[in-house]
Amino acid sequence: MRRNTELGLMVMAVAVTASAYTLGALGTTATIPANIGPFLGAVIGLFLLAHLACRRYAKGADGVLLPLAALLNGIGYVFIARLDKKVAGLQATWTFIGVGAFIATLVLVRRTRDLSRWKWTFALVGLLILLLPLIPGLGYGVDARLWVRVGGLTFQPGEVAKLLLAIFLAAYLSERRELLAVGRKFGPFEIPEGRDLFPLLFAWGASLIIMIGQKDLGSSLLFFALFLVMVWVATERASFLAIGLALFAAGAYFAYHQFQHVRTRVTIWLDPWKYYNGKGYQLVESSFSMAWGGLTGTGIGRGHPDRVPAVKTDFILSAIGEELGLIGTAAIVIAYLLMVGAGLRIALRTEDPFSKLLATGLTTILGIQAFIIIGGVTRLVPLTGVTLPFVSYGGSSLIANYVLVALLLRISHETAVRAGEVER
Repeated sequence: MRRNTELGLMVMAVAVTASAYTLGALGTTATIPANIGPFLGAVIGLFLLAHLACRRYAKGADGVLLPLAALLNGIGYVFIARLDKKVAGLQATWTFIGVGAFIATLVLVRRTRDLSRWKWTFALVGLLILLLPLIPGLGYGVDARLWVRVGGLTFQPGEVAKLLLAIFLAAYLSERRELLAVGRKFGPFEIPEGRDLFPLLFAWGASLIIMIGQKDLGSSLLFFALFLVMVWVATERASFLAIGLALFAAGAYFAYHQFQHVRTRVTIWLDPWKYYNGKGYQLVESSFSMAWGGLTGTGIGRGHPDRVPAVKTDFILSAIGEELGLIGTAAIVIAYLLMVGAGLRIALRTEDPFSKLLATGLTTILGIQAFIIIGGVTRLVPLTGVTLPFVSYGGSSLIANYVLVALLLRISHETAVRAGEVER
């Protein structure tokens, strides 16, 4: 039943993608694209393979996550193709690789619990990968050192590291959750033991290193939020949450007063129009772009989102807002909310502590990352350099997020097997 639901939703996602692709060509050249047939065949074939992999290897898994990922991926590709034909070819290649990684994850990871055996390996490799951009000659970036170049290959190591560290944290916290849950009474409050605060302090220090060394506010916030949420869920103690938020506030205050790049981001966030001819140009043009879209948008291919620098990556939501309007932007936000809801439902249903924490961590990554970039583009929070999952241009992000969805589906399938809903 779930697979049939998934198939129906996949058909709808493909139909929306093909329609948007056609409308984009009509809006730009007033002609139906000559390659609509091959394009439609490639999209159908690609996502049909992903669906068949679920039907074969995870038949009891949630039926909503994959269609939502396909929809967001398709909409993102349509706008990338509309903005830059050359980059669209690369994004198509990364989509094929991402779906391949999705299928490979379902095939290779037959029991998520087995991943916990390698927790320290995942922790070490994750930290090393995360710090790769700090190595001179290897890491590079304009405002932030987010990328690593090896030969002709470039990738964003933080996208891989977030999955590895989520697996480590799930394994570590599932083993120590009872010890971490014990604290000392301090009046009406229960304060954690000093030794139990070490993991929280370590995560805080690591996030500050990312913020200071790589000038990457987005990844710093993402990793600290990931750890904080997982500790809170593992221990069910609000004191960890309160202490974590206090550490975050202290770190943010320190970084604002000590580092120019942090102060610049906050200043631009508060009043970008004052710096229109400089650092604020990007954010102001993004605001204009979304304002021009109004309620229903200008139509795909009939706007001018190319005025916004980095529109294919950090600001692709502004292109969607201009050409699809508030309705289209709200649809994108709703898609992310549905994905987060599906992930949390998977976490709630599973009884295994490791799987519960891993599902929570993976869902937190997806939700926080989407919130950070959507909030940055709409000026709800200071702008950071993370990508919009499945929508923005970028191979590292696309592959990592498809693996993330595959792990969530594996956990969902295992829960269905334990409940006797399907056979393994």
